This record gives sequence, C-alpha cells and structure tokens, in this order.
Amino acid sequence: MRLLPFLALLLSADLARAEAPKPAAFNQAFELAGIRMLCEQSEPLLLRGLSSEQQAAVGKAFAADALCRDLARRLAPSVQAAELRQAEALLSSPLAQRFTQAERAVGETGTEALANYRAQLGQRPPRADRLALVRRLDRAAHTTVLASSLRYEVGKTQALLALKARGESLDEQALSAQTEAQAKALDAQSAQAVESFMLFAYRQMPSDQLAEYAALYEQGPVSRLLEASAQALPEVFAARRAKLNK
Repeated sequence: MRLLPFLALLLSADLARAEAPKPAAFNQAFELAGIRMLCEQSEPLLLRGLSSEQQAAVGKAFAADALCRDLARRLAPSVQAAELRQAEALLSSPLAQRFTQAERAVGETGTEALANYRAQLGQRPPRADRLALVRRLDRAAHTTVLASSLRYEVGKTQALLALKARGESLDEQALSAQTEAQAKALDAQSAQAVESFMLFAYRQMPSDQLAEYAALYEQGPVSRLLEASAQALPEVFAARRAKLNK
C-alpha cells in the first residue's frame, strides 16, 4: 500500500513537467525568436492605402498583441512549458545575442549599406561555403517561410478588403484559390531578401560561429517552436479575416 502515494507523487510530477504553458508564457520566446516582430509588422503593412473606416476595423483585428496572443493560444496545447523555457535559454544565450545585435545594427544604421551590398551581389557573389551556412540557418530558423507567409497573408487580407469595399466577399477557401499564384513568387522574393540580409548582417561573424548559430536553431525546442509558429500563422490570419467578414 505504501507504493500508491509514491506513484501519485510520481504521476503528478510528470504532469507538471508536461504542463501546457499559458499564452502569456510565450511572450519572451516570441520576442527572442522574432515572432513578436512579425506580429508588429502585420498591422502597418495592412493599413497602407486603406480608408479611415477600413483602418479602424483592421487595426482592431490585426493589432500586434491580439495576433501574438492568438498564435500563443494555438501553440499552447502542443508545446510543453519546460520545452518553452529551454527555447528561451537557447535564444538568450551570448551567441544568439551577438547575432541579434548584428541584425539590429543593420536596421539602425545600415539600410543604405545593405542596399548597396545587394546591388553588388551580382558582380561579387558570396563564397559557396558561406552561402551554404546562411541557407542552413535560414532553413533552421524558418526565416524565409515566416517572412513569405506574412507577406502572403497580408496580401490575402488586402484582397478581401478590396472586395468588401466593392460590396463583395469570398470565403477563405475561395480567397486562397484566387491568391495562391502569388505564393511561389513571394517565396522566391523572400528567400532572396533573407539571404542577402543574412550575408550582410553577419559579414563580420566567423564561419564557425555562424555554424554554431545555425545548430542552435536546429535544436529541438527552438526548431519545434518556430515550425509550429509557421504552421499556425495562416490559421491566425484566417481567424482574423473571419472577423472582418462579420
């Protein structure tokens, strides 16, 4: 009989370890992984060229907090709290922070230099081994996938808004069928933009560190978080578009 209390304690400990995190628990991981930035970019991209009435509806449905909260709710059932903490630890490591600082430096001071670098890539292509590392990192971090998905979902939403302005509408399936031809072009454009950005931002980083950084994103907790986010992002946008159709 003494075994029963022990088993109860053991099972409760296992349940605690496998506990699904609350949506708010994703905040830091989203910030570190760049997911929060995607949420913040959505609204300003969507508001371009809209009337004041449309802007009010879009701003309410696609505010950054609402998007990230919805995304976190969708991820929570499939992500364990312990795994989320592991992802945070990896993404806040000194190695990850050095690369994050290099990325931010481009946005703060290097936009013109980046444009010049991109213009020169045709005449001075990068080394094959360096390009391979950047592409490995891109795949591991799902950067192109997420960037392309955001642009595609923004385009679908703008198409729906244009239809609504004419007094028309489409359901999600029909809207996807009408816009799917844009997806491949956006994938190619996003891949090229991400690749050139990484080559420029990390140009001072030794290749061994770049390989370590790619390996960090290949680790299970980070990889699963980003893959799940990429899969759920279209669902989040579809749910938000449904609000616009009401």
